[in-house]
Amino acid sequence: MAKTSSGILLYRKHSSVLEVLLVHPGGPFFARKDEGSWSIPKGELKKEEDALLGAIREFEEETGHTPVGNFIPLSAIKQKGGKIVQCWAVSGDLDVTTIVSNTFEMEWPPSSGKMKSFPEVDRAEWFDVASARKKINEKQISFIDKLLELTEE
Repeated sequence: MAKTSSGILLYRKHSSVLEVLLVHPGGPFFARKDEGSWSIPKGELKKEEDALLGAIREFEEETGHTPVGNFIPLSAIKQKGGKIVQCWAVSGDLDVTTIVSNTFEMEWPPSSGKMKSFPEVDRAEWFDVASARKKINEKQISFIDKLLELTEE
């Protein structure tokens, strides 16, 4: 069975321009990657965890902030590796300079026997829709498209 992740697409209107919050994965494998590497704050659900509550938990773990408001379910997507990602959009604002992410440990450099700690998310930024489409994992673009449909109604 495919693994399932849940996440939050935080959005705001800034000077009448729709912007979305994306996060960049931490660790050495993404250090030099940019376009196509950003994501909504998301993560794997715990066994039998409610998907929306899991999305909120993951947002908190990756940003240090708790999203609140009217959570709008968006259509789930399947990423290249087969992982299913569920997403909820919610309006809000967040100062990206205050992001604090949880960390993970891995052997680094490889085969060195040394464990090193890295932030799960090394930064977050607000992007207008055109920029977000270039930055986000290509399979997650549909989250932005659905948000546009909902905000234009």
